[in-house]
This record gives sequence, structure tokens and C-alpha cells, in this order.
Amino acid sequence: MSTTSLEDLKTIAAEAGIVAQPEEIVREPKIDKYGRSYATGKRKTAVARVWIKPGHGRIMVNDKDHAEYFGRPVLQMIIKQPLVAADRKDQFDVICTVTGSGPSGQAGAVRHGIARALTYYEPGLRAVLKKGGFLTRDSRAVERKKYGRKKARRSFQFSKR
Repeated sequence: MSTTSLEDLKTIAAEAGIVAQPEEIVREPKIDKYGRSYATGKRKTAVARVWIKPGHGRIMVNDKDHAEYFGRPVLQMIIKQPLVAADRKDQFDVICTVTGSGPSGQAGAVRHGIARALTYYEPGLRAVLKKGGFLTRDSRAVERKKYGRKKARRSFQFSKR
């Protein structure tokens, strides 16, 4: 019998008893003695330290309300995305400190930290947050300037004379 497809190979392996079923990973909640979960979120050069605990939906960023710290509505929406996707908007209080980068990078870092902290508090939410792309660290950062150039890739104007 010749194997022509992957399905043929799978059936042959199953008949021989070679195929082992993958074990499901059982994740335990990571909750400290104060009932909080901690995670670190990163984006560009911003780093956010995030703690979540059961509450009424308050989000504090660097000891200020999130609406006061992030003035633009788009940034406020970005940091709430993981809570909305997990349908836990008014169930958790979020306390975070964020440093580095600018407002956009800081909002992305807080969003990443909130998503990771939610998975530590409730491991069952991991699939929803992973599907939404909230657990993946956005690794895009500013490219460094090269010598002999005006910016990272921009050259000085060329003149033949």
C-alpha cells in the first residue's frame, strides 16, 4: 500500500498504535494573597505593570482615572478591548503603572497587560483573548538611525554635480 496523502499516513499510524493524543494543558489561576493577578504588558518601548482584582470596572493608570490619563477616546477604547471581548467589563478593577514610549505605545502596553492578567485570573478566557489577538506582543518598534543617512532609511539628497 502506497501512502499518497497525509490522511493515509495518519490512518497507518493509528492502526499501528503510534499516534499519541496530545494532552490538554490545564492552567491554574495565578492569584496572590490579596486576590489579584499580575501581568506585564509591553508595546514599542512602553512597559505596563497591571494588577486586576474583582470590582466594579474602575481602571486606574499611574494613580489617575484612565479617562484622565488617556485623553483621546481611541486610547480609552484600546485599553478596554480585552475586558469587552471577554465580557468582563464591569467585573474587574484594573490598577496599572506604565512608563516609556508615548500615549499610543502606553495604551497598547496596558491592553497587553490587562489581557495577560485576565488569563492568569481566569485561564478559561485564554481562547477568546488569543483569538482577538490581545495576548500577542506587538513587536513593532522604531528602526534605529544608520550612520551616513538622514534617518533609518532616508538618504541625503543626491546631486551629480
